[in-house]
Amino acid sequence: MTDPKQEYDRKRAQVLLKNLRSRHFEAYYCEDRDQALTKALELIPKGASIGWGGALSARQIGLLDALNGGQYQAIDRDKAATPEEREKAMKRCLLADVFVTGANALSLDGQMVNIDGNGNRVAAIVYGPESVVVIAGMNKVTDTLEDAIRRARTVAAPMNKQRFPAQTPCEVTGTCADCKSDGCICNQILITRNCKPAGRIKFILVGETLGF
Repeated sequence: MTDPKQEYDRKRAQVLLKNLRSRHFEAYYCEDRDQALTKALELIPKGASIGWGGALSARQIGLLDALNGGQYQAIDRDKAATPEEREKAMKRCLLADVFVTGANALSLDGQMVNIDGNGNRVAAIVYGPESVVVIAGMNKVTDTLEDAIRRARTVAAPMNKQRFPAQTPCEVTGTCADCKSDGCICNQILITRNCKPAGRIKFILVGETLGF
C-alpha cells in the first residue's frame, strides 16, 4: 500500500519542481536521504572547494561527512582552533566553488526564504560561490510566500536558536518575539525568487523531514 505522506510529498514536489525550474533554478526530487546524498555528490565535482553554513539538512543526509572525506577541498569552520580562524573560514566560503546550505522555508510557487544571524550564509547564497546546492526536506514547503516567511520566523528560527547560548525570547519561550536582542539570529531575511545566472542554485528536495 502506498504511504499517504510519501505520495503527498511526491505530488507537491512535482508542483514545486516545475515552479523552481520556471525561475531558472535546477531542481531535483529524491524519495529519501540516501538518494539525496547520491544526487548531491553527482552535482559536486571532486576536487572542488566547498563551504557551508550550519547546513543541518546536509549533515543529516551524510553529505558533510562525505565532503570531509578527502576527495574535496572542504572548508569546515567547525575545525577552526580559534574564533579568528573560524571567521576566516566563513569568509573563505564566499569564494568556494560550491556552497552547501539548507532552506528555512520554500513556497510552493518556487521562492526560498532564509534567515541568518551573521549573514554569511545568505551572503553566499546571493553571490560569490560558483554553485549553491540546497538540501531541503519537504517539511520546509509551504503554500505561499507569506507562509514561508512566517515559517522561517516562527518555526525554523526559534528551533534553531535552541542550539546557541546567547539568550533571546525565543530561546526561553520557543516563540518569536520580533526581538532586537544581542543574540538575535534573525538579522538578515533573504527571499530568493529567481536564479541568476540560470542554474547556479540547485535544489535537492527530499521526501523526508530534515532540519528545522
